Amino acid sequence: MKRLVLNILLFFAIIVHISACSESGITPPPSPNEDRNPYSLGKIGSQEDSKVVSETGVVLMGGSTDVDQAFRWMIEKSGGGDFVVIRVTGGSAYNSYINSLGNVNSVETLRIDSRNAANDERVFETLKNAEAVFIAGGDQSNYLRFWEDTKVEEALQYLIHEKKIPIGGTSAGCAIMGEFVYTGENGSIISAEALANPFDERLTVRKSSLINHPLLKNTITDQHFSERSREGRLVAFMARLKSQVGENQSVRAIAVDERTAVLIDKDGGLTIAGENQAIFLEENDIMASPEILTSGSPLTWYLEGQALRVFNGKSSDGLLGINLQEWNFGWLGFWATKEGMLNVILD
Repeated sequence: MKRLVLNILLFFAIIVHISACSESGITPPPSPNEDRNPYSLGKIGSQEDSKVVSETGVVLMGGSTDVDQAFRWMIEKSGGGDFVVIRVTGGSAYNSYINSLGNVNSVETLRIDSRNAANDERVFETLKNAEAVFIAGGDQSNYLRFWEDTKVEEALQYLIHEKKIPIGGTSAGCAIMGEFVYTGENGSIISAEALANPFDERLTVRKSSLINHPLLKNTITDQHFSERSREGRLVAFMARLKSQVGENQSVRAIAVDERTAVLIDKDGGLTIAGENQAIFLEENDIMASPEILTSGSPLTWYLEGQALRVFNGKSSDGLLGINLQEWNFGWLGFWATKEGMLNVILD
């Protein structure tokens, strides 16, 4: 009974104290999590901002199982600083995975699932303090819809052009890395459909301001490539983009298979990591247009069977000795399409 009376008295004493603080203008202390970023799914490592120097780099990962070597490469380029993963859906599994692959100051995942979130100052500051950023898989139409022309884009452009950090993405995260993107905003399209009508309403390709890395100028990226037979639709993407590149500029594409990654260093040097291959395409004659590129008609971009030159790279090739800024590949053959049918001619 005495304990009950004491508890009641203590309760009223607390109420009186809070009321007195309020009347006197004294604000009660904030709760411990009041200032926490509400869009953070958690953070592993130091709470202090890292001050290390990072180095430019790009990772294009084709989806499915992640490539350990690519993350170790990013950690090295980051100088062991703060590693931030961004996504629209999903959880924080990357935190422990990345933390297990090398020495980093911290790993944090942000779920940025609205334009309000993308314009939140706490999201902006977390991103600006990163020494490496990785974009998880998901739906690229959401990434573009929520993140373009927001504080997220502002932070990413600062990181790429001024702070010069390594940045990468897998699956949909890979799809938004180039200067040009397949938005997927009207649903997905397969190769046969894209070649049958390159102006199908689902074939939505355009320039993007979100990432637009200087190492990927005039380039569109694709993923899950061989596994989903996306060769034909990529040719259709490139045909549609030909009119959007600058004068005397070549349309280019990098397509990455699952469980595979393309690593691009600050000088444009290329390494392929993982189990499968990456394909590099470039139009062979920038002065020649596709023979038939009209709405409702099958695509013909043939040019005597040499519309696009192609190079296939594998992880066993090691550092390829190629400068991506100059696209000085030892081309292995050609791709072309005639009346909606893809032709592949390899040496």
